[in-house]
Amino acid sequence: MNVAIEPKNLSGGRLYQRVAEQLAAVIAEGEYPPGSRLPAERKLAERFDVSRPTVREAIIALELAGCVEVRGGSGVYVSAESNNNLSSAEFAVGPFDILEARILVEGEAAELAAKRITDEELVEVRAALEAMVQENEQEPICEKADQNFHMLIARATKNEAVASACAHLWALRNSSPVSARILEKVRQSGSRPRIEEHLLILDALERRDPEGARDAMREHLSRVIQQLLDATEAEAVEEARRKIAFNRERFGISK
Repeated sequence: MNVAIEPKNLSGGRLYQRVAEQLAAVIAEGEYPPGSRLPAERKLAERFDVSRPTVREAIIALELAGCVEVRGGSGVYVSAESNNNLSSAEFAVGPFDILEARILVEGEAAELAAKRITDEELVEVRAALEAMVQENEQEPICEKADQNFHMLIARATKNEAVASACAHLWALRNSSPVSARILEKVRQSGSRPRIEEHLLILDALERRDPEGARDAMREHLSRVIQQLLDATEAEAVEEARRKIAFNRERFGISK
């Protein structure tokens, strides 16, 4: 499954940063006064001519800056004492961009690793997968075993540049406040690293199947993108359910 992030038209700076800045500007101009609810994600995506994931990243950046408040099951509201705090905010690379890069880099890394991985390294990768199973049962989940699994594969390429690129992408993932907030939403929704997807990657490596390893890695990371999309859409889904339940009760409609 390939989850595409469509091309964007804004330029200059990170895209979600540009959207956040423009949205903060219209809030400051009074278009959306304190306490008011922002338009639906789809409407904002149309207004700024960007993808919905980019709008989600922008909203989370505004939330971290204290400009808006995300209320589960209700929507996004302008903070009562909203001011433009974005000038002091740090705009790291967004999580969807990071995942797109990981699909490219780690997919090829898995293909190369399948050609070069040793039996000893395969034992280490399987041990990391077993640690991931145990880690998934813990609260809070830290995902160290997940990162170790991916980095063991990157190092199995025997290519320092590839391993360094993978390590850099993981560092971006772990240091980005916007990425951390979205990952928090994912974990709150009950999602965990999917063991079966990692097992497919390992199986391809053990068969020394380069194409299979690459495809399994790309499929896994594409599904991670979908996890992020699903988790960050949870508030909108919950709101829709609430409205449906209200209307059913209002008009006496049974389920």
